Order: sequence, then structure tokens, then C-alpha cells
Amino acid sequence: MPPLSMLHALLHTLLRRLPPLWLAAALIPSAHAGIVYRLTQPSVQAGQAIELQGVIFNDTGSALTVTPPATLEAGLQDSTGRAHSLRFKLSSPPDTIILPANTFAQIAWRATAPEATHGLQRLRIEGQPDSALALDVVDDGGGQGRPPLLASTIAPATPGIDAAAPAEPSPFDKFRNAISPYEPIYFIMGNRDGADARFQLSFKYRLLSPEDPARAGFMDHWYFGYTQTALWDLHSDSIPFVDTTYNPSLFWNRDILWKSRSLDWSIGLNAGLEHRSNGKNDDDSRSLNDLYVQPALNYRFGGGSTLSFMPRFKYYVATDRDMRYPDYLSRIDWKLRWAQDDGLALSGLYRQGSEGRNAVQLEAAWPLRRTFLHMNGYLYAQYFRGYGETLLGYREKADPVVRFGIALVP
Repeated sequence: MPPLSMLHALLHTLLRRLPPLWLAAALIPSAHAGIVYRLTQPSVQAGQAIELQGVIFNDTGSALTVTPPATLEAGLQDSTGRAHSLRFKLSSPPDTIILPANTFAQIAWRATAPEATHGLQRLRIEGQPDSALALDVVDDGGGQGRPPLLASTIAPATPGIDAAAPAEPSPFDKFRNAISPYEPIYFIMGNRDGADARFQLSFKYRLLSPEDPARAGFMDHWYFGYTQTALWDLHSDSIPFVDTTYNPSLFWNRDILWKSRSLDWSIGLNAGLEHRSNGKNDDDSRSLNDLYVQPALNYRFGGGSTLSFMPRFKYYVATDRDMRYPDYLSRIDWKLRWAQDDGLALSGLYRQGSEGRNAVQLEAAWPLRRTFLHMNGYLYAQYFRGYGETLLGYREKADPVVRFGIALVP
């Protein structure tokens, strides 16, 4: 474990280096990231609601944390030059979006068409001089059946200038803009020799956030990660925790280092140092460290899903050789994942130690918002068999078990 002084220094760095990552910082030239604005209706009646949609896309090679502004200031101008002001208010959650590389997200704002406005109008968003949309404001339902006047615009922003000019973000906003999911987050229950539960919490924190994500340097891709996994005995009288694994890490990560011209193939990289221990004393103590390199080969299907092959190569350092961790936990984690953009996600992990010692973990997740519950999160199922389910019992082969529950991040 690192000395306390090193942990204090790391925390000091985290708290001191928390630059904001606002929507405009993500809306850089369209070769990297941007937003497409569109109106959902080409014409509305005066006094009716106007909905402005924005599709944010991320092609920077790394995940972005985007905070859409709560309001957008805009103006309407007719052919005579008469102008009216509009204020669009955010109408679609969430207020913070985690946008992986090569993905997009849709958000929406609403405003009311001024009563004194009639005829064809040009709508422009303040802070976005290149954005212009056509809107026909009519006195009654006469807009029905008119030819579409709808136009979309890609609005690249100058780095450092926010299209909505929001207020200075709070310290909490700065913190959450730098934090994002890492490994899956779940709570699941099963019945191996009695009821039990397994749960995992995981996040990563970006140590340095560039003002312009399209021009992020080498140091801007360093992260601090933390994952905690626990096995919980639910059938014994005292309902004790069987074992808990604490897994801090420091790593360099970029989701896309290279991509093909057709954009269907891409390669990413995650490499760093991680520590794992179970926080126990004496004979029950388990502790190991490894340097790892994890390339990712991704293939994007035309139907909106991605297949990723992510082997993790581990080199154990500062670890007691007598514990023989590589013989049970292997030197390579073979990982495969297939996920739809807004649907089923399947993943598998295989580890092969020495003398036939291996482990298999299979996972499946389905979004709850696509069920009758209409909730956030995912229905989640996990199968595990083999060695290394806990650090305490890493030398014991666990019988097959299937657990079901909820995942926040699959």
C-alpha cells in the first residue's frame, strides 16, 4: 500500500486540479465532437411550445462528461429585422451525460413562441453565430400541411466559449464532471449453499481535464480508479461479509487510439498499476500489485452495437511469491463484450492459471427503461465458476452459481 503521505499528496492534487468540462468545451470542430441542433416542428402557433433538440456526438477518442446548460438564450428575427428574445429551458434529463467515444446523446430544451411574432422567423442561439434555424409562427393551425421549413445545423463552438454562457460551475459540478463509471456497478443475489449476495462499486476520476478535449495531451489521459467488490453471506445468523476486495489503481486510458476510415474498427488502450487487498490481518490477509496493459479491439456493427476484445496482460510486482497468486489468478484476463447502444449487453471473462486452475464469469444486462418499470438501471445476471471469486478464498474453486439483480452500470 502507498504511504499515507502519498495518498494525501494525491488527494491534494485531485482537489487542486479540477477544471470544469462544460458543454461548449465538448462542442469542438465536427471532426472531433459537436452538437446538431434541430426543431421538432417546422411551424407552431404563437403562444405554443417550441422544442429545440440537440444531438451531442463524441469522436474525440475518449469519454466525455457533458453538463448541458439549464437554459439557452436565443433570438427570433423576421424578414423586416424585427427581433424577439427566447429562453429555452432544459426539458430532458439527465443534467450530466457520460458520453463514451464514438457515441451520441440527445437532449432537448423548450420555449414559448412570443404572441406578437408571426410569419417566417430565423432562430439563432446566442454564442453560436453559425447556428440558424427556420421557424414559421402562425396565428392558427394554418401551418398544417405547409412544406417543411426545418433545418438542422452543426454548431461547433470555439474552445472555452459556452454557447449558453452558464454561471461558474460549483465545486460539486467540477467534481462530477471529472468522475465517471469504470467497471460494472451492481447488486446481485444467488443461492450457493444458502442465500448470498455479491455487489460491486467502481468509478474513475480524470486527474487533468483539458479545456479542448480534441487536443488533449498525454498527461490528460491519466485516471485514478477505485473498485470495491464484496461477497455477502445472507443465510448465517449474523449475516457477515465473507470477503471484500479493495482495488485502487492509477492508469492511462484512451478509448480510441486508432480507427479505420470506415469507422467500424478502432483500437484503444488502458495501462497502469493496480493494488488489490482484502483489508484483513494475519493469516487472512491478502495483498497483491500488478502492472497491466489492456489493449481493446473494437468493431462497430451497422445496426448500432459494438463488439470489444480486451485482454489484460498482468505483471505482478511487490507481491509475496509464496502466495502464488499467478497460479490461481493467471497472468492474462481474457475479456469479450458485445453491447447494443440502448439494449442488451453481454460480456465474458476467462482466466487460466497453472495446472488447470481457471475461472469463468458471464454477464448479461437489459435496460429497465425498456421494461414496464421504465426505471433507470439494468436487469443484471451473472454466472461465476472457478478460482478467485474472493481474495480470501482465491485458492478454493467455487462451484457454479447464477445471481440476479440490478446494475447501475453494466
